Amino acid sequence: MDRKVALVTGAARGIGLGVSARLAREGWHVVMADLDPPLAPPPGSVRAARADVGDPAAVEALVAGLRAEEGRLDALVSNAGIMIRKPIRELSVAEWSRVLATNLSATFLLVRAAEDLLRAARGAVVTIASTRAHQSEPHTEAYAASKGGLVALTHALAISLGPEVRVNCISPGWIHTQGEVLRPEDHAQHPAGRVGRVEDVAALVAWLIGPESGFVTGAEFIVDGGMTRRMIYAE
Repeated sequence: MDRKVALVTGAARGIGLGVSARLAREGWHVVMADLDPPLAPPPGSVRAARADVGDPAAVEALVAGLRAEEGRLDALVSNAGIMIRKPIRELSVAEWSRVLATNLSATFLLVRAAEDLLRAARGAVVTIASTRAHQSEPHTEAYAASKGGLVALTHALAISLGPEVRVNCISPGWIHTQGEVLRPEDHAQHPAGRVGRVEDVAALVAWLIGPESGFVTGAEFIVDGGMTRRMIYAE
């Protein structure tokens, strides 16, 4: 293909869909990978691909399809993620493993399968972690562990793949993706004055995989409206 190609995982909804729409609007060809079809495929050059990115065989098939269909890969946005919120005494080993496979191992599997394509394109990888890598609510052990591991995997990959491939991480806070009604106090608690939008993350992804961020690799960008910098005491 003449145009640049991006692979976005977890692209059927939420942040992944927003990133796909932003990149397609900017002229990228976007391969949108998810277990489900996109809720509303964005206009532009896109292709939906069904894949469970926590499954090694499915990742190999996804990348093989990309080689056959697109023949190149300039950017990987590893966004797919799930949460199972349970007290640790009720969380099964299978559930723990499923969360880590989708949220953490998927990035390893994708980069391993597509390393040659990314190097050939002198491409970029963006992982989507979470501020839960740094702070937690109760009963989120698997999710927090997976996102903390993803932050560490990001800088490890940046060192191993550089200088051909840059690898960076975005850790969002509260991003409005579910359509829930937001209260004034939800916005007011954020130092930025509002809850985050998918467009906030998509804009940063677009910059991180573009030429203007060529000196940025191995970094984590916290996109949370300032919440992790705010001291909160009980009154």
